[in-house]
Amino acid sequence: MLADNSRPQLTDLEYHLLNDYQHGFPLCSRPFAQMARELGTDEETIIETLDRLAAKKMISRVGPVFKPRRIGASTLAALSVPSERLQAVADLVSSYEAVNHNYEREHEFNLWFVVTAADEGAIEQLLSEIRRKSNCQLINLPMEEAYHIDLGFPLWC
Repeated sequence: MLADNSRPQLTDLEYHLLNDYQHGFPLCSRPFAQMARELGTDEETIIETLDRLAAKKMISRVGPVFKPRRIGASTLAALSVPSERLQAVADLVSSYEAVNHNYEREHEFNLWFVVTAADEGAIEQLLSEIRRKSNCQLINLPMEEAYHIDLGFPLWC
């Protein structure tokens, strides 16, 4: 989040990568080459631009989202983090490839995140490690019933 609530300045390519590929990501052997053809550039530029967006923390990952329980296991978890440690613990949580995203909520358990892994045992192992390294109280909130929520949204630029 930007401290001054200003909007980031995006190049046309950054805008199209962030906006146009939230749905319909090319399912082929060279998706970045396909995106490059569609956007009038080259594959290397696409990859470099995505890397730059990740370095700026404007994106956390580029990858598929599978329906729950179709491949592996997933869960929602939350940590109770002292406010002065929130950014450091969020960075710790984000450092795990198994974590899709995390976000702050106004609650005693104020840092929420989604974990995906090969199976429930791997999830429990990861959550135990995060609990130990963060030294924060953690709750695991596995899904009881699936609902589809489209997390795509149009950009403001």
